[in-house]
Amino acid sequence: MYHCHIRFYLTGHTCGTFDILKEISPLERFTHEFIESVQPVEEQVSRADMILANLQGEECRSVLQTLVSGMRSEAGLIVLADKEQIPLLEEYMEELQDIWTLPMTDTESRFRILRWQQECRIKKDYWQTSHFFEATINNIPNLIWYKDKNGIHEKVNDSFCKTVNKTKKQVEGRGHAYIWDVEFDDPACIESEREVMSKRQTCVSEETVKSGDGIKLLTTYKSPLYDLDGSVMGTVGVAIDVTQERAYEQEIIRKNHTLETVFTSMDCGILCHSLDGSRILSVNRAALKILGYESQEELVAEGFNMVADSVIDEDKSKLRKCMARLKKAGDSVSVEYSVKHRGGEILHVMGNIKLLEEDGELFYQRFLLDCTRQKIQEREKERHNQELVQALSVDYNLVCFFELELGKGITLQVADDHMHMFEPILQGELLLEERMEDYIQKFVYEEDRGMLRKAASRSSLKEELLNKRVYSVNYRTLWNGEMRYFQMKAVRTGAWEDGQGVVVGFRSVDAEIREEMEKKNLLEDALMQANRASKAKSVFLSNMSHDIRTPMNAIVGFTALAITHIEHKERVEEYLKKIMTSGNHLLSLINDVLDMSRIESGRMHLDEKECSLPEILHGLRNILQADVHAKQLELYIDTVDVFDEEIYCDKLRLNQVLLNLLSNAVKYTGAGGIVSLRITEKPGAPAGSAHYEFNIKDTGIGMSQEFVEHIFEPFERERNSTISGIQGTGLGMAITKNIVDMMNGSIEVKSEQNVGTEVTVSFTFRLHSGEKIPQDIPELKGCRALVVDDDFNSCDSVSYMLGQIGMRAEWTLSGKEAVLRTRQAVMREDNYSVYIIDWLLPDMNGIEVTRRIRKEMGEDVPVILLTAYDWADIEDEAREAGVTAFCSKPMFLSELRSCLHSIVNAEEECIKNSLIEKKNFRAGRILLAEDNELNQEIAEAILEEAGFTLEIAGDGQTAVDMLKESEPGYYQLVLMDVQMPVMDGYEATKTIRKLEDQKLAAIPIIAMTANAFEEDRQEALKSGMNGHIAKPINVDTLFDILEEVLG
Repeated sequence: MYHCHIRFYLTGHTCGTFDILKEISPLERFTHEFIESVQPVEEQVSRADMILANLQGEECRSVLQTLVSGMRSEAGLIVLADKEQIPLLEEYMEELQDIWTLPMTDTESRFRILRWQQECRIKKDYWQTSHFFEATINNIPNLIWYKDKNGIHEKVNDSFCKTVNKTKKQVEGRGHAYIWDVEFDDPACIESEREVMSKRQTCVSEETVKSGDGIKLLTTYKSPLYDLDGSVMGTVGVAIDVTQERAYEQEIIRKNHTLETVFTSMDCGILCHSLDGSRILSVNRAALKILGYESQEELVAEGFNMVADSVIDEDKSKLRKCMARLKKAGDSVSVEYSVKHRGGEILHVMGNIKLLEEDGELFYQRFLLDCTRQKIQEREKERHNQELVQALSVDYNLVCFFELELGKGITLQVADDHMHMFEPILQGELLLEERMEDYIQKFVYEEDRGMLRKAASRSSLKEELLNKRVYSVNYRTLWNGEMRYFQMKAVRTGAWEDGQGVVVGFRSVDAEIREEMEKKNLLEDALMQANRASKAKSVFLSNMSHDIRTPMNAIVGFTALAITHIEHKERVEEYLKKIMTSGNHLLSLINDVLDMSRIESGRMHLDEKECSLPEILHGLRNILQADVHAKQLELYIDTVDVFDEEIYCDKLRLNQVLLNLLSNAVKYTGAGGIVSLRITEKPGAPAGSAHYEFNIKDTGIGMSQEFVEHIFEPFERERNSTISGIQGTGLGMAITKNIVDMMNGSIEVKSEQNVGTEVTVSFTFRLHSGEKIPQDIPELKGCRALVVDDDFNSCDSVSYMLGQIGMRAEWTLSGKEAVLRTRQAVMREDNYSVYIIDWLLPDMNGIEVTRRIRKEMGEDVPVILLTAYDWADIEDEAREAGVTAFCSKPMFLSELRSCLHSIVNAEEECIKNSLIEKKNFRAGRILLAEDNELNQEIAEAILEEAGFTLEIAGDGQTAVDMLKESEPGYYQLVLMDVQMPVMDGYEATKTIRKLEDQKLAAIPIIAMTANAFEEDRQEALKSGMNGHIAKPINVDTLFDILEEVLG
């Protein structure tokens, strides 16, 4: 059956033996292929099945070393050598299959080759036999084992191992007790094997074997095994596990016994008689009572002839015909008939007749069940159903009857009204679902088609009418552009368990529905408005009361503690940090409420300006980094196919949407979890625009499907902050959804509890029309680059960007593999021109990878370290290891190109060895216009501590007067509140801008106000101010703006 193709490799000088080998025909099922060379070739050695090496005139050790080291383990090696060369072969004897001593005659060569062919065929035949044997025993369900005389298992099949739940390695070489997980060997098993070996006969028996899993019942076949000298050396056994079969047999016996008990104890008549009816073999009291007799004798005396005389005449022949149809033992038939008692009472009987055989004799066994009450009830139901059908026929335009099992029906009533609409139902054979589909497609309002289609389906009617008699549904029709309301009513008829018949009626309910709807709408509108106002007020007050009191409680409590422990600086500092945290949370609550208020009032507007996606994404990462580190999370931000990075959008609102979603992901993800943001530029956007998809995923606590459906509703939270311990108003997602809608975007949320949440936001943005920088770098075109990152998405994204730049990019997920590839590249003189290495790798960090690459490559090749973290702490170590430059994740094409360009053209750039000192803007005099004394005190403390001199005006008019009386340059800047007595900040700014002294009129003015909306900022700029700071004051933001204005 097998086929063997042998690849011969003949090496050394050609000789007569080689020629004879090629001349000799292969044996049956064998084919030969010959490859020759004078000197050994490693590739051919590794492919050969049989190697013949002529060592005459060759350096033996060198040739054999090449052959032995390169040949496959299953290949054979025969050497042809002079007698003098044989001592040199001693160290290779184990690897050699044979040595043919030269010189040899042609006859001797042919003899050796033919003998080798026979040995090869014997080996292959043995392999085939072994394969057949193993395939047979390991693929049958029976247990097979081979034991020695002492009961040790020498070999077992797979089914045996599966049964004992052990591997072959665990079983082979072990005895019965270990294998079956019992304390001692089974005496019965040992005795049966001794008997087999002594009698030298196959023994068949049923054995009960104890195992760790319980008791197993096995049917075993054991035979003796014979040694070469004919003596018995052990046993072979085959076992069939019949444990389950025996259990089934016992279960069947038990159920049959239970069934017999039920039948004998129930109120059911049993009558057994001969085939000709001449003998009644047995009859119970219940059967006599049903048939109307007191005793068996009375039954016989009345004239029992296959059928009792009390059976009514029209049913007697029916009973005899049913019995005549039973031909062999086991046949049975059910039949209904009636009997009439002497007193005139008529009983309805449900009968079953079965032909049985006992002791070679056939007889009838009959069961009789009184179903008179059931029949009376069925007739009563039928009468009631007829009345319902009659009632339907009066009020409905179309009435039909359907048999739900078959779906077929007949028409009971057709009225002239709306006849044109029901023509599809009446055309052709009346099939429920087919005719209804025609009617639905032609006349039913599109939005109601699915609902009516489901309601009129057989499965739906069966389900609805299972527990109630009447089922109705209203729907809308459309005829000549006019919409009307109709009703379909279904009424159950007859015995539902038997036929499942149903009467279906259709009628117009347009007038009543419209009247009800008008009344209902008026009431619902009034109720809705009242409930909405009441609910909104209650929900808002409830949420705000709790969520404002929580941080306020912290502020008041920690303030009291700080006063109590004023001498303990460290403790007070800790309390102040917690007060600051609670204050910031309170501010975020107020901002959320104000944002929601502006959205609902329509006062939120978008301010589209040119902005950079990389700048937005890096800003988000920096904001989230502290919380991510604190919770020990992993944050991944990457991009896919983002070619257009400069866009027009409202940067503040886009940042607000993404920050809210990412903050939620961080907030609701436990320690060690993962939060990711992927930005993809999708095709299909209009010219001059680009379509972006922002996908935020986390492995947090997730949400229920019920909550996801309401996630964008204001004040909705999966758990309130008292239960979850995570604070918030429940406004964040509502605000996010409204902003996304304002930006003509879309948002989708998928979540699963205890798995995580995925949010996808899509926007289409206008693109910056400026000239684009060429993507490729001529100096790197066609050069190799290696990306090393344990994140596949990052590798794929960066490799694609390198391809856009013109490089040949490769990637690996391992630092060790990167070093190995570098070593191979050096050996092949095809070096990498650029390395981009992630800082945090699982096997070794990026700095160590750089060190090892430098050892292989030297100092010339650029190495860029890629990280999602601040590299300030590792920069010195990285530079020392040989890192050329750093890049932040997420990586954008422009950033990668800029980094590579700066490296390639480093010699052309001016290297600045000295740091440029930043101008010290924190000096000079500031005029503060503020009417609130507490705010004056806060601003004075912050600014004077920073090095400024502060003068204060209590209102806008005073500020104007103080500025007019000063010399130009006396004040460097004005911080202007907006809402002040006498003159507000807007009016004061306009007045200052109109001053005759142009130097005074041009002084920088910054709004510092609690009016924190975007329109407030626009109003400040419109009045002539240079910037806007919202209260409460963020110190870092204040100094950033001061540096920008004064810098």
